Parts: sequence; C-alpha cells; structure tokens
Amino acid sequence: MLSRVANSLYWMNRYLERADNTARLVDVNLQLLLDHRALDEKTLAGHWIPIVQSAGDENLFTSLHARATGKTVTEFLVFQPENTNSILAAVSQARENARMVRDQITSEVWEEINRLYLFLRSPAARQRLDSSPIEFFQEIKTSSLYLQGLTNATVLRNEGWLFQQVGKYLERADKTSRILDVRHASLPARGEPVPVSQAGALEWAAVLRSCSAWDAYKSIHGADVQPALVAEFLLLSPDFPRSVRFCVQWVNTLLRGISGVAADRFSNDAEKLAGRLLAELQFSTSEEIIDAGLHTYIDQLQTKLNDIGGALFQAYIFQTFLTPDNEQLQQQEEQQQQAAGAVTGR
Repeated sequence: MLSRVANSLYWMNRYLERADNTARLVDVNLQLLLDHRALDEKTLAGHWIPIVQSAGDENLFTSLHARATGKTVTEFLVFQPENTNSILAAVSQARENARMVRDQITSEVWEEINRLYLFLRSPAARQRLDSSPIEFFQEIKTSSLYLQGLTNATVLRNEGWLFQQVGKYLERADKTSRILDVRHASLPARGEPVPVSQAGALEWAAVLRSCSAWDAYKSIHGADVQPALVAEFLLLSPDFPRSVRFCVQWVNTLLRGISGVAADRFSNDAEKLAGRLLAELQFSTSEEIIDAGLHTYIDQLQTKLNDIGGALFQAYIFQTFLTPDNEQLQQQEEQQQQAAGAVTGR
C-alpha cells in the first residue's frame, strides 16, 4: 500500500472519531446545565471553559471570544472555521482524506461521509442546533456509529482497514482521556475522603454519559458515582470499548497486524511504544493514578499516545526513499498532529 493512501485512511478515521467525541462532550454538557439552577456568569464560565481546555484550544478560544458561554463554546466547537478541531472542520478533513482514497473505501462509506459533510455545511444544520441541540448532536453520533458499522460490514480486512482502525482507536483513547480530564479539578486532595456532593455526582455521571459508559458503569458499580471508580473504568477497563486500555489493546494488535510481527515482539518504535503503554495500563491501579494526580497522569498518557502516532508516521508514512515530496508530507503530518490538540502541561 502506498504511504499516502495509508496516511489518508488513518486520518480519515481519526477526524471522524474526533467529530463524534466532540459532539458527545458538548451534548452532555448542554444537558447537564438543566440540572443546575441560578447560574451566574462566573459559574457558567467555569462550566464551559474546561471543555475548551480539554481540547487544548483555550488560547485560540479566548482570542476569538470574550466570554465562555454555552453559545460561544458551542459555536467554537461545532462550526468555528478558525478552530481546526471543530466538528465541521473534522468532518471536512475526513471527507477530503476520503476523497483522495475514493478507490480504497466502499461507496456506502463515501456516501455517508459526504452526506454528513453536506448536512453540516447546510443552513439546516444551524437551524437544528438552534431548535434542538439534542437532535443535532444525535445526528453526528448516529452517523459515526453508522460509518463504523458500514466499515465493518463492507470494507476488506486488508492493510487499509488496519490503518483506519489504528486511527480510530488512537483518537478514541486520546479523547476519552480528555473527556475525563474535564472534571479532574473536582477531585479531593490526597488523603481527604470527602463525600461526593450531588452536583459532583451529576458532573461525573456526565463524564460517563459523554463516553456512552453510564449503563456499562452501572452494571459493575451500580449508581454509586465515585470519581476514582469513574477514572478506573474509563482508563483501565479491559472490556469497555471506549476505555483507554481497550483502545490501546486494539492499537497494539492492529500495528502487529500491519507488520505481521508476533504479539510478544516488535519491529518498529510504534509497536514498541504501544506494547509498553499497554503493559503500563494492564498493571496500573486507580489508587496509583489518583495519587500521582489525575491531570498529571492524563497529560503523560496523551504524550505517550502522541508518541505512538508519531512513530507510526515515521515507520510507514515518511519513507525517504519513496517520494521527492517528503518534506511537504512531513509538514502536513505535523500540522495534523498539532490539530489533534496534542497539548501537554496545560
């Protein structure tokens, strides 16, 4: 497979997954406001600014908007043309990557990506967001699930499919960690077993709902929403499809599917880093994560996920002997990585 084809398939799925996760986060945050009363301007800003911070786009947001409100943050994360991580920008990039490899994907997948793109570009999209935000974000999430089903049902299980899945699971792991990071400031200090307030429980339940994890969490822990349990579930669960550990497990398997290397060996840095991160997640505990500081742990985790993505690019995309346009390709990849919101030490 040509490296440019692999690159386009990889980023097509990363951008689609990004749009889906952004829709989940904004949707749940809007619904969470319904459970709060008498919100003043300062409280509202405190409710919305962590959403922007989780994407690493706070500086860009403040340069475009004077205040963090539901309207400004939603506009920034959904339609803002200057924001390369907005839903519209992500879907547009996914469509462009799909267009460049039109012969590598099925007509069903292309038609759905194109349909979603045209919907977001139409006046009907803004009208639906204004009239019924729940229906608008459900449209994005449903399209994402439909595309995943179409990919699994119609696409050959070849190298192209493997690169698509690696992109999806790397992006999902990153975004699950960022969604969890939104509420890290509400954790009590180490050694202070402070009971979770009703408002705190609602916020942590919203984190679970953002990841479609509420029902799965309840099946294990019941309705007892404890921050440490939520963090453990979303980071370390081996069985929940949106947990970081589950995603990294798949990344590790898929990378070895591309190279044909056995599970206990590696042939490039991407496989080495993925295997190492998986081992760390398999032998970590929620107590260790909380003691280290959830925000610090997530920052380090995101750096490791970004390192896997960078090593994947070096191993398969940036081939110095294949094309005279390597410098331009590398610059494009670096721009894509920056657009992924890979910001640490916030």
